[in-house]
Amino acid sequence: MKKNVWLLSFCQALMNSGNILLATTSALVGYQLAENKALATLPLGLQFLGTMLTTIPASMFMKHVGRRAGFIVGTLFGLAGAGLASWAIVHGSFFLFCAGAVLFGVFNGFGTYYRFAAADIATDDYRPTAISYVMAGGVIAAVVGPNLAKWSIGLLPSAEFAGSYLALAGLYVASLAVLLFLDIPRPGAHEAHDTGRPLREIATQGKFVVAVLGAAVGFGVMSLVMTATPLAMHAHAHPFPDTAFVIEWHVLGMFAPSFVTGHLIRRFGVLNIMLTGAVLNVLCVVVNLGGTDLTHFWGALVLLGVGWNFLFVGGTTLLTETYRIEEKAKAQALNDFLVFTMVTVSSLSAGALHYLLGWRAVNLGVLLPIAFILGALLWLRSKQRAGVAAGI
Repeated sequence: MKKNVWLLSFCQALMNSGNILLATTSALVGYQLAENKALATLPLGLQFLGTMLTTIPASMFMKHVGRRAGFIVGTLFGLAGAGLASWAIVHGSFFLFCAGAVLFGVFNGFGTYYRFAAADIATDDYRPTAISYVMAGGVIAAVVGPNLAKWSIGLLPSAEFAGSYLALAGLYVASLAVLLFLDIPRPGAHEAHDTGRPLREIATQGKFVVAVLGAAVGFGVMSLVMTATPLAMHAHAHPFPDTAFVIEWHVLGMFAPSFVTGHLIRRFGVLNIMLTGAVLNVLCVVVNLGGTDLTHFWGALVLLGVGWNFLFVGGTTLLTETYRIEEKAKAQALNDFLVFTMVTVSSLSAGALHYLLGWRAVNLGVLLPIAFILGALLWLRSKQRAGVAAGI
């Protein structure tokens, strides 16, 4: 079990390294290739759209063929996307770069199940830790992703950033190699064919709703602010190495807490950890509104990253308490579909919001969804305490 958890953690590290490279460069490449500069973040938005549209078929596919086969198929899509994006940059095609971004999204639609694969094979007591350890693979990404972007940006001197996407292809090849050692049994006949309770019954549980809200809205807020940050830093004359530095620390904030998030959840309860994540998001906005120096961008994105970690790991852990084994494929699929629907909307709107309304408006705009998360979490905590008091 633990061997598979660490292999999944390494796959997560490779996937996130690629995703951080994309987050660091995609908006800048889009700005370079697009005639309408308001479309700069369209490729990143399309990437998340590809993820959103893949989450349900990916989960159903793996329900029948198993996790390893599904992850390998998804990685091949990512490899194709890296080749297409490199070609698009060399030939100055915004359309083909967008098409490559969709393929990255398909890969992520499969890869987002790394954490659930770990949860599925873990014992009940080890599950929060297993999820956390897989997410902790992102610590490697925090270093590899931005630095790989900086190192490879001029790899092809005639086409800035094209080399970064060739380097991305190398990450996907390494991921394929790791997956060969993954040993998760294929689903049994009962799991593959029994559907369990109707999805509506699962999805209307208060715990399920709050789990999805925490992960989806938290991820959406993080995506909106993170996607707009490179554009805001560029607008305030910060050089690209500064942007890469900020993104690097943001990703450390996202994933470094994963070494302890599972333990914190067991110690203080999942809802308290998620509430802490939402408060950290509010503090991120406060720092961003305080100025546009490098220290403001750096401090805000570290807070944003830690807040995302507590909400996302907490939401995933809470979700695993709402379904039976034969129901996991559809429950997980619905969760990730809703999560990446929110992320897609956030990413698609980030560039336009920043271009039309400015950095301050981007930050003020996320306060309402953060308040919504806080309200939902406080409601469920109150409901659970009332149930305990009543002896339920």
